[in-house]
Amino acid sequence: MYTLGIDIGSASSKVVVLADGQQIVAKKVIPVGTGTSGPQRAFECALHEAGLTSENIARQVVTGYGRMTYAGADEQISEITCHARGVHFLMPKARTIIDIGGQDAKAISIDELGLVVNFVMNEKCAAGTGRFLEVMARVLECDVQDLEKLSAKADQPVLVSSTCTVFAESEVISHLAAGQNRQNIAAGIHQSVARRVLSLARRVGLLPEVVMTGGVALNQGVVLAMAEELKMAVGVAPFPQITGAIGAALLAYEKASRS
Repeated sequence: MYTLGIDIGSASSKVVVLADGQQIVAKKVIPVGTGTSGPQRAFECALHEAGLTSENIARQVVTGYGRMTYAGADEQISEITCHARGVHFLMPKARTIIDIGGQDAKAISIDELGLVVNFVMNEKCAAGTGRFLEVMARVLECDVQDLEKLSAKADQPVLVSSTCTVFAESEVISHLAAGQNRQNIAAGIHQSVARRVLSLARRVGLLPEVVMTGGVALNQGVVLAMAEELKMAVGVAPFPQITGAIGAALLAYEKASRS
């Protein structure tokens, strides 16, 4: 039995196809999200990769920021629930999930069954999100993917104390004008993200294992800053961008199996 999960975010669209609720047979990430052609393109590419058609899919579940705009799924489920199930599938020992997306950040506490115990979200400010990093990269005149390389060469990270993206941008410009090198500023930016998100995460409790998901988890500079701030190990899910889609496909399988 094949099931499919669709996670429509603000910045990207993700699709996963599962076989019998156990094997990932296709996965696709398209770097545009809700309100674009991204969800449909991701859907079509994943089916093509799996060698399937929509008729082969027993059930589809959609999740994420843009789930209410997608008409093709059998059910809409909160991204909190889907991320919890997806991470549990990949890393059963995880108890705390820190998910940083394009425009929001969330912390989720889960139990040994992958069920949500508590969660908190930051969705009203871009600070501590992928968008924040994009703005900072533009100021440093580099690609957002290069922030990790820059911070790895830092010897004394500078303090970026503003929690507002606009004020932090001005602060980084001031650091550049004062002659600070880009490597130390990049490291300071990563520390700023870590402090901002962990202040959120501490509200749900931070039990090991702590696992990061979302596109920002691909930036090792942020992961290391998180671990340093927490004074504990921070893992990264094997497929950090698609954990929500995996969870959606798993929940689709569970419902289809009972039908």
